[in-house]
Amino acid sequence: MFENIYNNITSPDVNLVGAIVKLVLSMLLGATIGFERRRKGQIAGMRTFALISMGATLVMLVSIYIPQVYLGLKNGDPGRIAAQVVSGVGFLGAGAIIQMKGSVRGLTTAAGIWMAACIGLAVGAGMYLVSIIATLLIIFILVNIERIEQRHNFLWESKILRVKVYGILDDIQSVRDIIESNDVHISDEFMKFDYEDGQTIINFMVRSKSSVDVPKMFSAIKEKINAISITITNEMNM
Repeated sequence: MFENIYNNITSPDVNLVGAIVKLVLSMLLGATIGFERRRKGQIAGMRTFALISMGATLVMLVSIYIPQVYLGLKNGDPGRIAAQVVSGVGFLGAGAIIQMKGSVRGLTTAAGIWMAACIGLAVGAGMYLVSIIATLLIIFILVNIERIEQRHNFLWESKILRVKVYGILDDIQSVRDIIESNDVHISDEFMKFDYEDGQTIINFMVRSKSSVDVPKMFSAIKEKINAISITITNEMNM
């Protein structure tokens, strides 16, 4: 009995027992990735990843089944239908990406969605061990590499540093010097002169690490140019 079940699972032909095992395995692997993403507060969680992985597996099973049953081909091309998953799943990844006027979030989740679909295809093709190893590697990347980046302070974040000053400020080099001296890199800047209220608004597009002493930098800027307000944010609103 067990030998018969094993043969059905490992058979290259599509059968009921093998299909059920593949769908369950892809569901578990997808849910494992989704659990990690949900733990990080991402919208796409266990259900989303499980469904994507299972759907890709089902597509692969259909791709194998049609040539074998309807065309009588043992060497048909099961990749024709399955190939559409790789490109078609992109719209789900795009939905996971949130653009916030100056920063983009969700790229890692989008890449995880794409990988979950690929794992589903691999399970559907009977590559069980490869699928499990790929899932473990994804979890390793999502969990451990992030810890390494945080431990060694590799993470750079793009933000908007906004400075509002009384009067029309012609020279902002002193502000640039203070920002860069705090290990914050300026990639671009925008200035707005409000002649009616007599104010200057400067928006610096900067890249910084979490180790930056923001209050200290704000105090130095305030002392140098007597700023009305200084804020740092992810959104760009002039």
